[in-house]
Amino acid sequence: MPPNALATWHELVRTRNPAGLDTLLDDDVVFYSPVVHTPQRGKTITALYLGAAFHVFFDDSFRYVREIHDDNGAVLEFEVEIDGIAVNGVDMLKWNEAGRIVEFKVMIRPLQAINLVHQKMAALLASARKDAG
Repeated sequence: MPPNALATWHELVRTRNPAGLDTLLDDDVVFYSPVVHTPQRGKTITALYLGAAFHVFFDDSFRYVREIHDDNGAVLEFEVEIDGIAVNGVDMLKWNEAGRIVEFKVMIRPLQAINLVHQKMAALLASARKDAG
């Protein structure tokens, strides 16, 4: 039986520890950002985006409020307050038989929240790229 990708994801969120992403993400994972129009392909770029998201989203106000799942995927609705703005969104995950995430899609509302998340994520990603290169 493959590892439980959903339980692993929840544990990473609960502990706010992106270190486990390397073993959870498939090498060919595809990440769909709410603010980037093209899919981001590969473990390295997906881990970079999700690692930045750990800093932007996962504070004491973050919580999943609804979960729908089957054997190969899940839709997780979340709520969080960032800089006084209520953010509502969904994480849509798909995993393979080995229990590795092969697709991760994020959708966010309202527009004010998207703009704020875009600003914060862009700053973190720019800093990470600068540090890496």
